[in-house]
Amino acid sequence: MARYTGAVCRLCRREGTKLFLKGERCYTPKCAIERRNYAPGQHGQNRKKLSEYGVQLREKQKLRRIYGVAEKQFRNYFKEANRRQGVTGETLLQILESRLDNVVFRLGFATSRTEARQLVTHGHFTVNGKKVDIPSYLTKPGDVIEVKEKSKESPKFKDLREFAATQNLVSWLERDAEALRGRVLAVPSRDEIDVPVAEHLIVELYSR
Repeated sequence: MARYTGAVCRLCRREGTKLFLKGERCYTPKCAIERRNYAPGQHGQNRKKLSEYGVQLREKQKLRRIYGVAEKQFRNYFKEANRRQGVTGETLLQILESRLDNVVFRLGFATSRTEARQLVTHGHFTVNGKKVDIPSYLTKPGDVIEVKEKSKESPKFKDLREFAATQNLVSWLERDAEALRGRVLAVPSRDEIDVPVAEHLIVELYSR
């Protein structure tokens, strides 16, 4: 699957908001948005006003980039959200939030979703006691996510154990930072998903 390999700070500048793609750097004055809060490129400071379609497209791209999802996969998530009962936009966000790489990030076991995706791919996590190395694996309430025993003593996870202990935890997850273990308590509501996206615009875009 094709994946963006360029400078991720350009993506934040293009969307005009922090997407938190570089972990701890995003919280420091070195963040690209703090230093150059305008779109990249020669004419980045002279962008024209977006059309209605342009606004909808930017919201879709923003959400896709926040979760690190490819275009085809994102479209499939939308189709699944549209098929399910409930508000399509909110359901789409719930599906994205339930991805294993996002849950690992939300638990504080990685400093960014990109790092979480890499750690999952390298086989460092189990779900209900079984190794899962697929970042897009969809978790459900009751699932227990834990770092493998062999990985817990590595210097990387010793640092992450300290990092996790300092991170605020979303209400729909439960965490034992010392044991590097977490549990999904419920499907998050829209109020519990702190993603700066107007999801109704994405629904409008795919409904054109």
